[in-house]
Amino acid sequence: MIPEVTDRDFSREVEQASLPVLVEFWHPGCGHCLALLKQLEQLQEDTASVVKIVKMNVQENYQIPAELDISSLPALALFERGEFVRFIGGIGRKDEIQRQLGLT
Repeated sequence: MIPEVTDRDFSREVEQASLPVLVEFWHPGCGHCLALLKQLEQLQEDTASVVKIVKMNVQENYQIPAELDISSLPALALFERGEFVRFIGGIGRKDEIQRQLGLT
């Protein structure tokens, strides 16, 4: 299961993480978001030692999505050493996400 991160613990869980962190911005009523979560759960099984994967519910958290100007969901953002690196495109398939992360 992908752990939830909030505005309050974002700094500790993402910005201070020793691994790169992939954050899915989602909300419970979004079918594409839920489908992506299933792909991320599979990816997490294969990559837990090289990338940390978390999710942020944008209905409950506003600060971080606003800072990143999240305008459509789902959105995947990559952070390394506490800094936003880029959004990951081609979302929806585990193998494409792995390729975008350089893990294949």
